[in-house]
Amino acid sequence: MQFTTISFDELTPRQLQKIYWLRIAVFVVEQQCPFQDVDDVDLTAQHLLGTDDDQKLLAYARLMREDHHQARIGRVVTNPEARGQGNGQQLLRQAIEQIQVLWPDTAQINIQAQHYLDRFYRSFGFQPVSAIYLEDDIPHQDMVLRLN
Repeated sequence: MQFTTISFDELTPRQLQKIYWLRIAVFVVEQQCPFQDVDDVDLTAQHLLGTDDDQKLLAYARLMREDHHQARIGRVVTNPEARGQGNGQQLLRQAIEQIQVLWPDTAQINIQAQHYLDRFYRSFGFQPVSAIYLEDDIPHQDMVLRLN
């Protein structure tokens, strides 16, 4: 899988269509969660795309800079056709690395994690910092990865 990190203004129309197709296919259709996936955060985020040799989108996350030397990883998603092959692990590793390249002074990475993925995120060093709560009827928890 090859990774590209790109701003919204640099995305091609085809890349943007693939991103929105994947996010809606998983977050809205598969998880049966009708919500406004496309938002203004897309305009300022860095978009991390994991593609195969044919440019098929296998994994995606968006990276956002936050105040106080913090960053956020959001909309973490793996193509259903590409699950079980380690693509999610590659994506998260790359997201953490890209944040450190884009914003070298980042001391903490935040994520709103679906609770069933708790063990997955903990394997990268993320720790829960909130109780479990419902976000669009799906159990979530806030987690952080401290870098320094």
